[in-house]
Amino acid sequence: MAQSEILLEAGTNELEIIEFFIDEGPERGLTSYGVNVAKVLEVIESPGLVPIPGAPHPCFMGTIPLRELVLPVLDLAVWLGLPRVRRPHEIILVTRFNSRTTGFLASGVTNIHRFHWRDVEPPHRSITSLPSNSITGLVRQEGRFILLLDLEKIIFELDTPLDGDTPPPSTRRLSALVVEDSGVMRHMIRERLEAANFEVSLAGNGQQALDALLASGQKQPDIVISDIEMPLLDGYTLTRRIRETPALANLPVVLFSSLITDELRHKGQSVGADAQISKPQFGDLARMAMELIEKRRGPAD
Repeated sequence: MAQSEILLEAGTNELEIIEFFIDEGPERGLTSYGVNVAKVLEVIESPGLVPIPGAPHPCFMGTIPLRELVLPVLDLAVWLGLPRVRRPHEIILVTRFNSRTTGFLASGVTNIHRFHWRDVEPPHRSITSLPSNSITGLVRQEGRFILLLDLEKIIFELDTPLDGDTPPPSTRRLSALVVEDSGVMRHMIRERLEAANFEVSLAGNGQQALDALLASGQKQPDIVISDIEMPLLDGYTLTRRIRETPALANLPVVLFSSLITDELRHKGQSVGADAQISKPQFGDLARMAMELIEKRRGPAD
């Protein structure tokens, strides 16, 4: 994708998505989905893959060579439990996140759109029959909804995360506010932090987290751990707002996201994040959180 288009200024609460569709047949029509452009390396034409008998998961379509890569390809329709009418010139979204390069098969690409995160609605069943944990948000576009898929959930379901060693528990009770729109990720982060002797509170998006912090008074958490891509207020903007608020300015913030790459790391630095860790490195996350808290509060007696 054109870097000039995807590298939006951090902290403006904007995102760009690539809209694609799955052709569910004449009765159901085309359903529009979206993924953050920053996760998409390129879009290629599918070589006509067919399901592999005995595959580890029905959505796994095998691998294809892509320059120096061997690219695993997953059928989004199968994972979502949807019918898909085969058509010529189907596409594969070649993505890079969670330190993995993966291809996702779909029927075609429509366009690229720029939105504000405040325009992204949390998922609700009145709009889509898909399970709410399959999508991270909804955005209106020309009288229809584009469903933002939780591609991270697919990867976590199909692959055991290489999360590193869990550090020994802290010798004193610590507290963390975890800001994450994915229910699966919230559970996994909370589980690892609690094992490290953290008391964990949760927020589903940046606006909810900011409201909680502004209302906390002197009872602030020891640290904020935030995703980047979230409805209403993204992690970059949340971090910037924390740094701009005198009562919160010294609060340590860790960005924990699939978008943490060498190419995009400068964005978190520009809004004042204390650390940035790529999912799914849970062991590194707990360890870094303890180090930042110790640096701020001093070592335990």
